[in-house]
Amino acid sequence: MRTVTNINHKWAFTKQTTEIPSSIDSKWDFVNLPHSWNALDGQDGGNDYYRGTAIYAKELDKEELPEAERYYIEIQGANSSADLYVGGKKYAHHDGGYSTWRCDITDAIAQKTMIVIAVDNAPSTTVYPQVADFTFYGGLYRNVNIIGVSASHFDLDYYGGPGIQVTPVMDGDNANVEVQVYTKDMKQGQYFQYTIVDAEGNAVANAVSEESKFSCVIEGAHKWHGRKDPYLYTCEVNLVEGKEILDNISTRFGCRSFSIDPEKGFILNGEEYPLRGVSRHQDRWGIGNALLPEHHEEDMDLICEVGATTIRLAHYQHDQYFYDLCDERGMVIWAEIPYISQHMATGRENTISQMKELIIQNYNHPSIVVWGLSNEITMKNPKDPDLLENHHILNDLCHEMDKTRLTTMAVVSMCSMDEEYVRIPDTVSYNHYFGWYGGDTSMNGPWFDDFHTKYPRQPIGISEYGCEALNWHTSKPIQGDYTEEYQAYYHEELIRQIHTRPYLWATHVWNMFDFGADARAEGGENGQNHKGLMTFDRKYKKDSFFAYKAWLNPEPMVHLCGKRYVDRVEDVTKVTVYSNQPTVELFANGVSLGVQENNGLPFFYFEVPNAGTTKLVAVAGELKDESVICKVDTFNEAYRLKEKGAVLNWFDITEKEGYLSLNDKMSDVLATVRGKLLFAGMMAKMMPKKGDKAMGGFEINDGMMQMMGGFTVLRLTSMLGMMNINMTKEQLLDLNEQLNKIKKPKK
Repeated sequence: MRTVTNINHKWAFTKQTTEIPSSIDSKWDFVNLPHSWNALDGQDGGNDYYRGTAIYAKELDKEELPEAERYYIEIQGANSSADLYVGGKKYAHHDGGYSTWRCDITDAIAQKTMIVIAVDNAPSTTVYPQVADFTFYGGLYRNVNIIGVSASHFDLDYYGGPGIQVTPVMDGDNANVEVQVYTKDMKQGQYFQYTIVDAEGNAVANAVSEESKFSCVIEGAHKWHGRKDPYLYTCEVNLVEGKEILDNISTRFGCRSFSIDPEKGFILNGEEYPLRGVSRHQDRWGIGNALLPEHHEEDMDLICEVGATTIRLAHYQHDQYFYDLCDERGMVIWAEIPYISQHMATGRENTISQMKELIIQNYNHPSIVVWGLSNEITMKNPKDPDLLENHHILNDLCHEMDKTRLTTMAVVSMCSMDEEYVRIPDTVSYNHYFGWYGGDTSMNGPWFDDFHTKYPRQPIGISEYGCEALNWHTSKPIQGDYTEEYQAYYHEELIRQIHTRPYLWATHVWNMFDFGADARAEGGENGQNHKGLMTFDRKYKKDSFFAYKAWLNPEPMVHLCGKRYVDRVEDVTKVTVYSNQPTVELFANGVSLGVQENNGLPFFYFEVPNAGTTKLVAVAGELKDESVICKVDTFNEAYRLKEKGAVLNWFDITEKEGYLSLNDKMSDVLATVRGKLLFAGMMAKMMPKKGDKAMGGFEINDGMMQMMGGFTVLRLTSMLGMMNINMTKEQLLDLNEQLNKIKKPKK
């Protein structure tokens, strides 16, 4: 019988050598897996985290392994590439940091066997990802196991797959189930025992056969119906010789049908089932991507609490444990490969191999409904013939390998809806940040209406939307201020627009949690993307979290916004309450400020007199939530954004009424002749010209320039720091002085 022995404990680790050791040096560090060497330097900003080779070594004692005829090592995640050495001999190489891979090491197993895994996350021209807004954590960051099997066994070699593929196809209330197993070195006379059991453990089908394929009908099948009823069956197969079971595998599966309608959105088991949810990265503060089961479980609990019905698992293959949780909790999943941001003509084979691994390893998960081809890959050129061909190859590959699912991709905002590239997959979604990166929030819905009108037969969704928020606060939120209040306003507006557009096949907030992006220098806390509905450490739920909980989660709730914004200068202040109840009443020091009714969306706004200390109590049915505000004479500077390491903050900038400054948007500056000339003269030396390649491989094209128009001049200069384009305080003050001489354009 198959045995699985986990060997996560006590690996020797070093970044100080690339030589493959024959023994473990006592000067090395010892770590337990999962482990990432970028857990700290990949989250602190500066874009200077270690990207290179590190060595993991472990001496394996054969006496500690169960008896077996063949031994495989299983590596569930080594980012980004890895070389495996056993007993001093190189046994395998793998490219792709997010999938499982295995190697037969039987011939190298001795009483004491040195296993060495050289892991490398250095820049590469052949392995994805290379350019993206997240940290490429290096390490052996998932489990490593030794699998013992008999000489005849279910296949362990083929793209890290489980050796079994279950395809349930609904026919009315019945499920036609086809089971395909794959074996290695099977001998004459050996046979299979197939069993399918329901969630209660009752057998619903079984057979004994020498064939590697088994079909049956589950009459009146209990359907997997998302979060409403995530019902799972289990298929178990034994490989038998005589009466001895040589090997055993099992997998869970769900019986469901789905389609995506360009007018009605997602259809599950014949019913409209709106997909409204979040995207998720797999890292944590101080841990990197080396997550434990309890981290995955907490993430899933929080995503369920917010009321999501779908998760986009960005931008790579996630841990099998999390896919299992998605099956169990009824999440509808978008799964994708890290073909992202920058197309590499030398990376095609890697996109193909990573897609094969994604599909083969995850085929049995009922939660997955679409395979994602790429994300924002047209940053440089959507018409690139090699890029287009690569996408056609991947799209055809997905349909060839999986007849039951659809394809999709996430398109960068600047890419025209008329591009050939947008027509390639079965369905498509856009990453739009109107209201954060240019434009304003009101532009989101109309853009999708335009797409839907022009291409009425192509399903369209929102793969990313969001804005950043930290512990900054204001009563007058504006775009780009990084306050919790602006993020709440932004998401209220997006919810309003999504709510009235059922044709959107899926919508995914970017992001459920803040995540590591070491190149970022925004919001006063470098090294992170702060668009999460929760903080990186999962300790704080931002107000926007509760906006979605009130909208999507039917469990009764009420939430008073602004709990971290206590000191306020205005005599009358606006207070927002989120609740999914019919009415909300707000009390200030015990005095009712009135009752408001739900007008179809769960947002309630009150004008509150602000004098002394005021205890606020929001009442919705039997539910209550409380907070406190205090009247102050001067604004509390602890609430004001101060950029970490910034040479100049926005509140230090001199502004003249009616004239431009660094705090004005680039679109306003470029709308004036003098501003255009000034910008060209002072910034051209530092900014890439249109058509030039910027740091990271991006190209400054018309779409990029249009997006930049939504940034203030100061914010744009700080973001250019991510491309190693920096301005001194003196240069910025000089630029501001000259802008102060230019009249603002007439609106």
